[in-house]
Amino acid sequence: MSDKVNMRNKARSFAIQAHGDQRYGSFPYSVHLDEVAKIASEYGEEAEVVAYLHDVIEDTDVTAKEIEDIFGELVSRCVCILSDEPGETRKIRKSATYQKMAKVSGSEELALLVKAADRLANMRACLRSGDKAFLNMYRGEYEVFRRSAYRPNLCDKIWSEIEEIQNLYHGK
Repeated sequence: MSDKVNMRNKARSFAIQAHGDQRYGSFPYSVHLDEVAKIASEYGEEAEVVAYLHDVIEDTDVTAKEIEDIFGELVSRCVCILSDEPGETRKIRKSATYQKMAKVSGSEELALLVKAADRLANMRACLRSGDKAFLNMYRGEYEVFRRSAYRPNLCDKIWSEIEEIQNLYHGK
């Protein structure tokens, strides 16, 4: 088995163990992680690794140092970028997080690719489950999210589908 497959599998196992009994709606959390990683997979194994780990700092007791020790400095920095900043409400947390994302450049743009994959996975899940409340929340955040996370030619295919969903369901 190649090192790439080992690293991807290692990240998946690590994340699933860290998330424990957490759920993604009615599903095990691994369903969400697998979907984000699948969307990110065409951008390389490092994107998949970050995709599997994207919520571990935010949602578990895992630290950035642990991720750095196991998966390297860039992966750890990317997961930190993807982790929501503290705040009492979603609006406050997302505002601070999007401000952080707006400053990202260079190799750390890998985090933005994974963030777009995460958002697309969430929007697809809303469509499948008929969860209009969450879909409307994501649609309402779209403009500020795009200003913060979009970079030309980074992952245009992902952004195209996000925009398709945004436009298809706009106003409904």
